[in-house]
Amino acid sequence: MHFFQSAMPKNNKAFFEHFANKITLFTGSSTAFLTALLVVVIWAATGPLFDFSETWQLVINTGTTIITFLMVFLIQKAQNKDSKAIQLKLNELIAVNEKASNRMVDIEDLTEEELDRLHKYYEKISALALKEDDIHTSHSIDAAEKLHEEKKRRKKKVNQSKDSENT
Repeated sequence: MHFFQSAMPKNNKAFFEHFANKITLFTGSSTAFLTALLVVVIWAATGPLFDFSETWQLVINTGTTIITFLMVFLIQKAQNKDSKAIQLKLNELIAVNEKASNRMVDIEDLTEEELDRLHKYYEKISALALKEDDIHTSHSIDAAEKLHEEKKRRKKKVNQSKDSENT
């Protein structure tokens, strides 16, 4: 079995996916917040009945610990799914834009060092864009320097022809 393949059967995986999505939607709702608030208020109100005993305190501590433990995994699953969906949408936008660099597709798989190096390229593109007359000019990594050099050559030719006309 491949490392990334799940050992869970497909129908169980689909059930878990459906269940996790429903729980994620519920836990992010106002109803869930109000329910949790109500539980805490009831717990606090029952304190005098139980003389604020250790058992009374243990009930809320144990309950919140278990819920927090489970929510960490549920939140991570939701973030992973959202992140994957966003990456796919961005990849599609890059793929259909003829001026975008296809090297940007799947950059989320790069190492931190590779991402830092890529960031430096964009800093360079930003510096080139500052030199442009039009602030809306866009450059891909592949084309930025080439376009900038081409514009410099054209400007130089125009200046040389102006100089030759003046002499």
